[in-house]
Amino acid sequence: MGDSAYSFSLTTFSRTGKLLQIEYALNAVSNGRTALGIAAKDGVVICTDKKFGSSLVDSGEVRKVERVHEGAGMVYAGVGPDYRVLVRKARKSAQSYHLEYKEPKPITQLVKSTASVMQEYTQSGGVRPFGVSLLVAGLDADNTPRLYQVDPSGAYFGWKATAIGKNYVNAKNFLEKRYQDDMELEDAIHTALLTLREGFEGEMNGGNIEVGVVGLDGKFRVLTESEVQDYLDEAN
Repeated sequence: MGDSAYSFSLTTFSRTGKLLQIEYALNAVSNGRTALGIAAKDGVVICTDKKFGSSLVDSGEVRKVERVHEGAGMVYAGVGPDYRVLVRKARKSAQSYHLEYKEPKPITQLVKSTASVMQEYTQSGGVRPFGVSLLVAGLDADNTPRLYQVDPSGAYFGWKATAIGKNYVNAKNFLEKRYQDDMELEDAIHTALLTLREGFEGEMNGGNIEVGVVGLDGKFRVLTESEVQDYLDEAN
């Protein structure tokens, strides 16, 4: 009996010690649009490709980079509806923290609570793992810019720069060559867009690229289409 006999059971380990439903969730992430993030010395940038197969889709109604609270945001690769659920849960968690402590929830605690939600869905009957990986950007309690990745298993990692989604291997290789410890946020934005361009099919523009940034002022915001277009024009 091979591992496939365990593939429909979420809560049963296969003979090789795997939960196969989590592997399937990771496959969904690998087939998603590329998303990446870079932690600079004075902020963090996250960005993604939101290109659609048809020009008839109103891309202005689709948001992939989301603000969780005033100082943190996230982006995903994988299954969009799963992402919306996690964003909503993260916002409720951040609001509860703010009501109790009268300050924004530190990024590390936000990541831990989101990872716990994702892990719960790997051990409960009648549900499946979330088919997304997240990149979460924000400032820690000591005002240090942080970038985290959260996977469907509930595992999370801190990164200086990383990529998820369809072209993540090439994107990571590109980031390894370009990243510098003293990189500033403006340089990080340009590097992020150059990295996306490496695997992008067609022409990048402000309508099919989303960029979110958080600086040392602790304010996370999503750049407008015109702002993204200006950065793209500067790179040409």
